[in-house]
Amino acid sequence: MSVPVSLIRSQSYDIPALRQSIEALLDPLGGMAQFVKPGDRVLLKPNLLTGARPTQECTTRPEVVYVVAQMVQAAGGKPFLGDSPAFGTAHGVAKANGLLPLAQELNLPIVELHGHRYATDNPAFDHLRLSKEAMEADVVINLPKVKSHAQLTVTLGAKNLFGCVPGKMKAWWHMEAGKDVERFGTMLVETARLINPALTIVDGIIGHEGNGPSGGEPRELGVLAASANVFAVDRAMVEVLGVDPQTVPTVAQSLRLGYCPAWEDLSFPALAPADLKVEDWRLPDQLLPIDFGMPRVVRSTFKHLYIRYIKEPMAAYAKRSA
Repeated sequence: MSVPVSLIRSQSYDIPALRQSIEALLDPLGGMAQFVKPGDRVLLKPNLLTGARPTQECTTRPEVVYVVAQMVQAAGGKPFLGDSPAFGTAHGVAKANGLLPLAQELNLPIVELHGHRYATDNPAFDHLRLSKEAMEADVVINLPKVKSHAQLTVTLGAKNLFGCVPGKMKAWWHMEAGKDVERFGTMLVETARLINPALTIVDGIIGHEGNGPSGGEPRELGVLAASANVFAVDRAMVEVLGVDPQTVPTVAQSLRLGYCPAWEDLSFPALAPADLKVEDWRLPDQLLPIDFGMPRVVRSTFKHLYIRYIKEPMAAYAKRSA
């Protein structure tokens, strides 16, 4: 049985036009009602990497989150937005990237993802600690951004779900598994498999190429992609970008483990990857080690705590006092 991946051209983040685009994107998959039933609690998981470069397309665009939340509400679902950024809080990063006014308009809660241990049938990762909020949601809709990545070549849907590993546990996983690229890629794939998003919608209208995930530059691609299978949509998108799937650890390991369907088992009910092919997508200048040594983990932890408990609260206080 073929696994459908919907691919379309979309050039604008203008909300009415974007709503039409995402409706057209999901139509071959059965529409939003195929994934969301009345009363469902629906986690929207965007990429909220950082609040430091709000104009550089490092995060999922607020308009994409807004339109998807609208569509979830129209289907009778109860959406909430959640993430666990590397630095700061989900609320703080969402605010820095202009998401707060749109979230407030829809009464869309923004929650911090907290951890709990969940069993996996892979004994090498039976100590994975994943977000309670993600695991207990009725539906997870994954909203990644198309980006080059200095450690993992490209980051798409599977990597975006690493945000469901809470707080600084991500840095510890870099230290624990980062010495072995295959093991780290497998950990990311197992994380995605446990979260098991019902739907992944990839924001590729404007991507982020070069020295990502935050040090590169915006690149207009004009692409939206969606599938019920996160590994399938990632496989299709690396084809669009012209990137060898074996150079992307999440894609390579999903193929090796048999979680990603074979290429011949994918179907494209709208456009095919060849119709959207990017000939000169820029990858990182050089790949950096995935491994985080103890000093980097400690520095990263203190930076996270500083932003979360000092910088963001002080900024909020200064605004209230102005």
